[in-house]
Amino acid sequence: MSRTRLLTSDDWPEAELRAAVLAGELVAVGACWASPAEPQTPALRAAAAAWVLRDARLIASTRTAAWVWGAVSRAPTPLEACVPLRVRVHVDGALRVREVVITDEDVLVLGGLRVTTPLRTVVDLLRSPGDRPGGFDPSDAAAVVGLLTIGAVSVDAVAGSLATLGTIPMVRQAERRLRAVLDAAGDSVSPR
Repeated sequence: MSRTRLLTSDDWPEAELRAAVLAGELVAVGACWASPAEPQTPALRAAAAAWVLRDARLIASTRTAAWVWGAVSRAPTPLEACVPLRVRVHVDGALRVREVVITDEDVLVLGGLRVTTPLRTVVDLLRSPGDRPGGFDPSDAAAVVGLLTIGAVSVDAVAGSLATLGTIPMVRQAERRLRAVLDAAGDSVSPR
C-alpha cells in the first residue's frame, strides 16, 4: 500500500488534520486520516493500525482485527493486539496486548500489519473474559455479529473451530455466547 494514501500527525500537525476533517477534505481512519474518496478497505484500515502498533511482533486482534476486516465502523480505544507466548514488548496506554498461543494459520499480513484471521478473531472474541463481570461485552458481540454478517466467516466454521478446541478455558462459554449472538441477530446471519 502506498504510504501517501494515509496522513498522520507525523505528516501534519493534528490540529490541521482535524480542521481538514471539519472542512470535509479528510476523514478519520483510526488514528490516521485519508481522503473521503479513498475506499475504506481492510488494507487501508490495517495500514492505519500499523502506524499505531509499529512493532512487527504485534498482531492486531479481537476488536482491532474486527475493525480492520470491516465488521465494525470504528477502531477500539485502546487498540487491541496479541503476541505469541514468551514475546515481550513495551507498549504505552494506547494499546492493550495479550500473550496467546497462535499459529501461522491464524494470522494474515494486510497493509503491512499482521492481523488475526476472521475465524481466529471471532473465536477470540467469543472466548474473551471481557471487562464486564458475568456478561458478554456488547462491543465484542457487535464485532462477532459484524464478521458473521459481512460473510468474513461462517457460523459453521466458528462452531467447528470451537468444537476442535476441546476443554481449553472459555470454550463452553464461547459456544453459549455464539448461540446468544445468533438468537439476537436473527436472520441477518446465515449459518454458511
